[in-house]
Amino acid sequence: MSTQTSDLLAAAAPRTVAVVRGISDDQLDLPTPCDDYLVRDLLNHLFQVVVNFQGLADKRQVEWVDKPDHLGDGWRDRFEVETDRLVVAWSDPSTLDGVSPGMGLPQPVVGGMALLDLTVHGWDLAVATGQPYHPAPEAVAELHGLVERLGPTARKMGVFADPPPTPTEAPVPDLAHLLTQTGRTPTWPQTP
Repeated sequence: MSTQTSDLLAAAAPRTVAVVRGISDDQLDLPTPCDDYLVRDLLNHLFQVVVNFQGLADKRQVEWVDKPDHLGDGWRDRFEVETDRLVVAWSDPSTLDGVSPGMGLPQPVVGGMALLDLTVHGWDLAVATGQPYHPAPEAVAELHGLVERLGPTARKMGVFADPPPTPTEAPVPDLAHLLTQTGRTPTWPQTP
């Protein structure tokens, strides 16, 4: 069985897993496009997202306050295992029914948020560590609508920064536009 959400997560996950596998231990203290996060902090955050959104698929309450350190022995392999579990967790059509008791949002939106974090933080980690990153095109296409709907609230809550200035032409629904709408500068790091 699968759902559109699990299919999109399955397309996006291997691309982010490849980036995570490519991060060396000596890169863990590098800065990322997320101002408050070094590579190690962003990895721990993404690990927590991947694990917690498994619970959210089952409509369980999850804990965001605790910030466990997931970067012990074998963390790269564990990240891949957890992303596989995330895909499986969202593959049952019943996961998309109703409203998340923990987030108060429709379940398809919650699944989309997992996809957003997996895709955008994959890019964050790739550029922070000098790796190539090619997100799943179907994930990027799906995420434009989600970010457009969630953007105003996410900006008020400080989850997204304000979009940086962009050229006046009509936006093209690509990765650069998606990154801009989440408050990122697609050309990070900027050179003086």
